[in-house]
Amino acid sequence: MLNRIATNLATDPDPVTATAEHIHLFWDPRMKQMIFESNREGLSPVAAAAVQRLAQAHASA
Repeated sequence: MLNRIATNLATDPDPVTATAEHIHLFWDPRMKQMIFESNREGLSPVAAAAVQRLAQAHASA
């Protein structure tokens, strides 16, 4: 699902930020925690970068 979101947002000027914002705004906290704890294998580069950005922000919060 995350790869599809990243693909749909690929035309955004900053697809990583757009994908991260989508996750932040619309994903349930349990879903976010699961993706933060996953090995992220199989994620596209944009999806992986978005998750990394959110995981870092989550860890420092």
